[in-house]
Amino acid sequence: MIPTMNLPPERSAQISFDDFFKVDIRAGTIVEVEPFPEARKPSLKLRIDFGPHIGVKKSSAQITRHYTPEALVGRQVAAVVNFPPRQIGKFISEVLTLGFPDADGEVVLAAIERPVPNGGRLY
Repeated sequence: MIPTMNLPPERSAQISFDDFFKVDIRAGTIVEVEPFPEARKPSLKLRIDFGPHIGVKKSSAQITRHYTPEALVGRQVAAVVNFPPRQIGKFISEVLTLGFPDADGEVVLAAIERPVPNGGRLY
């Protein structure tokens, strides 16, 4: 997960549908969670199953304020799967797990309302 960004409150510039489809956002199920004490900000290491075509990918997520490892296993999340891997300390984060800032700037995961197949693409 990208560190909390200080994004301006105004909307971003318009993009085309082709631009939107360049960002590959998929549903996956968290299958393993570990603490990430080496991270600069409190974080967790996630392993997320995106189904047979994408497989299990790793993500670092700054979500310790609202989530425990035990509560995350089995939860479906949305993630960007086509960004290049990012080195975070000794850990390689392969996907960007998506969330929104709460009133204090802490990450709240983007929710999938009902179960969907792993690997399903957001459209």
